[in-house]
Amino acid sequence: MSMTGDNYSNRSDLRNAATSTARYTGQTYGEATRQEQSQQMVRPGTTPTTAQPAPPAPTPAPGAQRFDRPSERPDEPITAGADFGPGPNAVQAGIMPRFINENPIEKRLIQLYRKHPNEGLRLLIQRYVDQRA
Repeated sequence: MSMTGDNYSNRSDLRNAATSTARYTGQTYGEATRQEQSQQMVRPGTTPTTAQPAPPAPTPAPGAQRFDRPSERPDEPITAGADFGPGPNAVQAGIMPRFINENPIEKRLIQLYRKHPNEGLRLLIQRYVDQRA
């Protein structure tokens, strides 16, 4: 004799094994039935799976695309990222300024050497540069 729902048409708990109270285990007497009745409107869903994000599309090599293709940023002004014209300036665009680390003493020594080149001044500049590095 098989244990399908056909043989137990008068037993509501054995008609469908997927909705039977057997899956609500570890509860007090009658609690599983109340839980199943409360979930009849919305059945419990499946266990969520952790979907892996799709890998990013490979970026084409510079110069690999046609030069006369349509713009990828049609609403962005051509001066975006510049410190003039419409659009965001360099700081707003996230472009950090490059700071040139100039030393005024070294700069002055080099100017003196250009006007009055001599071996002593050249050695002084060389020592000064080596000391900073």
